[in-house]
Amino acid sequence: MNRLILFLLIIIVFKTEAQTSVLNVADSLFANGNYSKAIAQYNRHNNQPEVYHKIAKAYIAIGNYDEALINYEKGVETNPENTLLKYDFGKFLYRTENFKKASEVFNKLVYTDYKNPNFHYELGLTLEQLKDSTAQNRFYSAFQLDSTHQKAIFKIAKYHLKKGHNKLADEYIKTGLSSYKNNKELISLKAQNYYVRQQYENAIIWFEKLLELGESSEFIHEKLSLCYVQLYEYKKAITHRKLALQFNPNDATAIYVVGTYYEKLDDFRSAEDYISKALSILDQPLDAEYMKLGTVLNHQKKYKEGIAALKKAVRENPTNEFSNLHLAITLETYYADYDAKINALEDFTKKFPNSKLNSFIEDRISKLKNEKFLKVDKKED
Repeated sequence: MNRLILFLLIIIVFKTEAQTSVLNVADSLFANGNYSKAIAQYNRHNNQPEVYHKIAKAYIAIGNYDEALINYEKGVETNPENTLLKYDFGKFLYRTENFKKASEVFNKLVYTDYKNPNFHYELGLTLEQLKDSTAQNRFYSAFQLDSTHQKAIFKIAKYHLKKGHNKLADEYIKTGLSSYKNNKELISLKAQNYYVRQQYENAIIWFEKLLELGESSEFIHEKLSLCYVQLYEYKKAITHRKLALQFNPNDATAIYVVGTYYEKLDDFRSAEDYISKALSILDQPLDAEYMKLGTVLNHQKKYKEGIAALKKAVRENPTNEFSNLHLAITLETYYADYDAKINALEDFTKKFPNSKLNSFIEDRISKLKNEKFLKVDKKED
C-alpha cells in the first residue's frame, strides 16, 4: 500500500514538473519573440485558465486580434476576480476600437476599485471616443485621486483651453508642470494658451522650449512665425516659415506668406520668387484630384455627389477626355430616363468627335436604345 502511494506521489510530482517545464518554455519563447511557438506551448498546459491572458497577448503580438479577443474573454470568464486581467482586456478593447464593450469593462473596474485613478482615466478615454460628455468627469476623478496624473491633467487642461477657459487651463497646466517640468504636451498647451490670448512674447518662450526638448513640427514653426510677425520680427518669421515648409514643401499659402514677409523687408526679388512660386502651384489644374474624388464617390453609389465632383474636374480642365467620360458614364448610371442616359453619352461624342473612346460610347448608346425599344414594345403588348 505504501509503495502504491509513493508511486502515485512520484507521478503527481512528475506531471507537475512537466507542466512547469511547459510553462517555462512557453514564457521563454514569448520573451524571445517566438509568439506562435509560445502559443503552441501554452495550449499544452493542463491549466488553461492560468494561461489564457498569455495566449491573448501572444496573438496580439502576431496581429491576430480575433483569437486574442476569444482568449481574453475566456480568461475573464474563468478568472472573474483577476482585476489586472480585466484591465488589460479593457485596454485591448480600446485599442481595437471596441469602445462600447471597453466602457463596460472599465465601468466595472471603477465600481470594483473606485480609488484607482487609472481606471477612471481609461474609462474617460473610452467615453471620449463614444462622444460621451461625462468623459471629463472621469478625467477629473483621476486627477482628484492623483494630482500628479499627467495624462489626466492634459485632458482636463486641453478641454478648458478649447472651451476658452484660459485661466483655468493655465492652473491645471501649472499643476502638471510642477511635478513634471518637461511634459511636452502640457508645454504645448501653455504655448497655445498664451498664443490665443495674444501674449506672443510668452508664447514664443514656450514654443521655443518645445524645440529645446527636441520637438519640431510644422505646427510649432508656423505658430512661432506668426508670433514673430506680430512683433514685427520678419527675419525670424521667415526662418520659421521656411522650417515649417520642410514638412509641407508645396503649401502654396505658406510660400505666398513668406513672399509677403520679404516684401515687408523690402527684399522685392525674394518676394517675387516666393509669390510666383505660390501662384504657379495654385494655378495647377485639379481635374485629376476631382476625378479621383468622383470615382471614390461612385464606388459608394453616391452618384449625386460624384456628379458634382466630376463637373468640377471638367471645369478645371475641359479638355480632359477621361474626366468627361467619367461624368458621362456616371450621369448614365444616375439617370432613370433612357433619353437622359443617351443624351449624356451623346454629349461626350459631340464634345470629342475624334476620341478613340467613341467606339465604346457608341456601343453603349446602341445597347441603351435597344433596351428602350424593348421596354416600349413590351408595354404596347
